[in-house]
Amino acid sequence: MTRMLTWCVICLLFSSSGWSQTSQKSEAEKAVEALEQRWLRSQQENNPDLIAPSVAEKFVATQSDGKVIDKTEMLATAKASKYRSAEYGDVKVTVFGNAAIVTGFEKLEGTDSSGLPLDVNERFTDTWVKMPDGTWQCVASQQTTNSASKANANQ
Repeated sequence: MTRMLTWCVICLLFSSSGWSQTSQKSEAEKAVEALEQRWLRSQQENNPDLIAPSVAEKFVATQSDGKVIDKTEMLATAKASKYRSAEYGDVKVTVFGNAAIVTGFEKLEGTDSSGLPLDVNERFTDTWVKMPDGTWQCVASQQTTNSASKANANQ
């Protein structure tokens, strides 16, 4: 009986330590999550230079209006836009070896690069790749108008 109880306790300890390890974030998840937070901070501070080094030279973004832009255009637009408020939510990082996919939503208010009022409520997907030098860079981004949130706000 004592032997059986001992085995039960050992099994319980091993299974609970396995559960706790699966809920912990990997170093890759933490690194990419920190870069996404830097991107948010760059918007909050109206300072795209904060994120520029973490955006790949061959970066491509598909905006919610369908327009495809590169790194240069993305940074120029960010520099010309002025945000009064910027927030992210529901951010999830999923790592696949040397690549990571980040999904979430962003709410931005201010003025766009043309000086027009800006009120953005979008879902986004960012693709990050761990480069040969060990740094993570965003290689692609895609935004979609978050019509579900707009519908809920109108109710």
